[in-house]
Parts: sequence; C-alpha cells; structure tokens
Amino acid sequence: MGKDFYADRNRANIIKIKKIIQSLPPYVEDYFVGIEPRTSTLTRLNYAYDLRVFFDYLSKERFSPLTPNEITLEKLEEIESFDFEKFLSYLGNYVDPEGKTRSCNEQAKKRKLASVRSFFRYFFNKGLLDSNEAAKISLPKIHDKEIVRLEVNEVVDILNEAEYGEELTPHMKKYHENTKLRDVALLSLFLGTGIRISELVGLNVDDIDFMTNGFIVTRKGGNRTILYFPDEVGECLFKYVSERKKNKDVPEDEKALFLSLQNRRMSVRAVENLVKKYASIVTPLKHITPHKLRSTYGTNLYRETGDIYQVADCLGHKDVNTTRKHYAAISEESRRKSASVIKLRKD
Repeated sequence: MGKDFYADRNRANIIKIKKIIQSLPPYVEDYFVGIEPRTSTLTRLNYAYDLRVFFDYLSKERFSPLTPNEITLEKLEEIESFDFEKFLSYLGNYVDPEGKTRSCNEQAKKRKLASVRSFFRYFFNKGLLDSNEAAKISLPKIHDKEIVRLEVNEVVDILNEAEYGEELTPHMKKYHENTKLRDVALLSLFLGTGIRISELVGLNVDDIDFMTNGFIVTRKGGNRTILYFPDEVGECLFKYVSERKKNKDVPEDEKALFLSLQNRRMSVRAVENLVKKYASIVTPLKHITPHKLRSTYGTNLYRETGDIYQVADCLGHKDVNTTRKHYAAISEESRRKSASVIKLRKD
C-alpha cells in the first residue's frame, strides 16, 4: 500500500467493482451509481460479488442458455418469489462464476439475499419493475453461536509467547528477535482496545499520541474516531515505535504503524497469520482470529463496567442491540450467580 491506506483501498475496490459490473447487464451499473452516496466502496464490492453469483444462478437455473449480461429488466419481471427460495437452496452447494465450488452458511446466505433484495428494491422504487418479489422472502434465521474468546490466563499466555517465543519452532525463532516488539504491540492493541483488523492495518505512526494515550482510527463508513489505550498497551507501543524509528531501511514514504519484514504496511492476511501463529500454541482447541481478540476485549470491558452502551461505543457498533446480542450471555451468567448467592432461610 502507498501513503494513504484507505484511499488506496478505495481505489482498488472501485477497480474491482467496475470489472464485475462489466460481466453483468448494463442496468446494474445504474444501481451502483444510485447507492454510491450512502455506501462505502467495501459495501458496494460485497454487493457486486453477491449480484454476480445471483446473475450466474439465473443464467444457469432460470434463463439458460442466456449469459448473465443478456438478462434484461423484462426478464427480471418474470422472476417469482419461489425463484429466490431456490436461489437460497442453490447457495448450499454451487459453482461460482470462476469455476470454484462453494457452500454458503446461514450468514452468507442472509447477506447474499439482502444484497439481492436491495437490488430489486432499487429498481422497484424507480418504477422500472412492476413488482418486488424479492421483498416477499424473509431473510434466513441465524442461529446463535457460542462466542469464542480468550480467558484471562490465555491473554497472559499469548502475550508472553509473543514476547519470549519459547514454544516457537526453530524456523520461527529465526525471525522472532526482529518481530517480537511489533508482535507484542500489535496483540496488545487488539486486546486492549478491541479495534477491527482493518482499523489496525490502516493505522499510521502519526495516528498515535503518547501524551494522551489516544489514537485515531477510521471506522466502518469512513468516520474518524479517537480511541484510547491503557498504559500497559502504551508501553508496548512506545517500545515498538521507538525501534521502528531507528530502522533506517523503512522507506521515507511508508507511514504505516505496523510493518512487515519487508518494511511495508502489513496486510490483513499477514496479521491474521500472526494471530493464528501465537494462538495455536497457547490454545490449540480454539480457533482464535483477530475478531476473537476483539470479542475478548468486549467481554472483559462488559464484565468490568456492566455498561453495554460503553462497550458498543468502544467497539464502534452503530446499534447497541448488536452489542447486546453478542454479550447477552455474560448478563445471563451474572444473573445466575446473583440467584445462587441469595439465601431465604439461614442454615
């Protein structure tokens, strides 16, 4: 990435969107122009991926032998509600436009149907479709999953492993001396602030203020927000940043906070692999990802404060119900404990 991570990412997303649109009917471009003012490039890219799958389905299952870009708006008028139900069934096991076999879980099916419903709603509201059959289909129900997170002792263990590398393989230990300050700072920032992986990857050195223990992140939708980290995280960051500034091999135009061994901004995949490396040593039975570190922070913050609104604000949730859904189990745990300590008759 270049100097501006988010600008570069947006440009890359726009290029991908335009490429996908070229394989779809011409009127699809009107939809993306229409939703542009109220959506991010990442949201539109996900819509584009989903619509590409939908039109591929139509060309194979509903309007064969038409290709996706030959499906007109008049053809869309022929689609009935049952066709959308068949589409959801199709997503259980299908071959994507690139020839790869895919299988969608409940969440992926819900997202794809939501994208299709948004698409049909747009043309119905514009008066270009006489009916909106997609609106008749309810979004799939998502069954709650157990929240996977690190326990207190596991948080200590993963940070210790990042610092000392005692259980790393001989090959990993060759690089550990050069990366341990970065790795400890990175993991500490995840666990001490609960930021998203995209927010962490996008951080620049200039975004950190050690005077206030504050830093600026770009949230979903592009909003810039100041968050704060505890002193313990600040110490880890300060050690890493001090070492980073001494590194004369870092290009002058590289402003990224977290650097790869090539002295360029770390990628999302690289951060995911870093977390996996240490977590698989500390807790091999748990599939710990950067998002699970975020859940660990949210859980700890809620247990300490009991304030669901504070947790929602720190995590950047626009809807507190999203936060409540993820951490309701903690409330239930607290209520059970409260019930167990009440004695109506003394022994």
